[in-house]
Amino acid sequence: MTDAAARRRGRPRRTEAADTRDLILTAAREEFSERGYEKTSVRGIAKAAGVDPALVHHYFGTKEQVFEAAVEVAFAPALDAPDALAEGPLDGVGERLARFVFGVWENPTTRTPLLAIVRSAVNNETAAAVFRRLIAAQLLRRIASQVDLPDAELRAELAAAQLVGCAMLRYVIKVEPLASADVEHIIARVAPVVQGHLTRP
Repeated sequence: MTDAAARRRGRPRRTEAADTRDLILTAAREEFSERGYEKTSVRGIAKAAGVDPALVHHYFGTKEQVFEAAVEVAFAPALDAPDALAEGPLDGVGERLARFVFGVWENPTTRTPLLAIVRSAVNNETAAAVFRRLIAAQLLRRIASQVDLPDAELRAELAAAQLVGCAMLRYVIKVEPLASADVEHIIARVAPVVQGHLTRP
């Protein structure tokens, strides 16, 4: 075994740590996408990444923790959604949020890892719990904090349900005619409903 190969199987030097971590996360997203949560293993992720399983445990811990890290990375673009609330007048927040969310889903670069994570969450309760925890902590609560009305958390959840439900039917289940409808038409129809959830008394 060469020195390089030995380093790859063992714990990497500090300068290699970030690259190794990214390599494992990329492999994890691919494994979860292809096999689903239940059939994915830490050993399988390690094999796909070309590292020792001990390294996966070193950086992430359990399979659930690897999944949570993969979810966070894949969902990172959507976590900017609360910022869309503050970028203009209150009466346009529904359209801005709808446009932002559909923009993330319409982009193949961000849609592919999201699809992988959502499919795992739909099919496995452990994966779903991780997904819910992340969404609640990092997305819905941030949106609710910017809604200056009673029951802000419920409002944020209803707005998210409207957008997530449409995204599931369009991009995951691919129900027609929603799946092939023009995205601008969808935004025009959905935005007033999101607006109502967030701002209507």
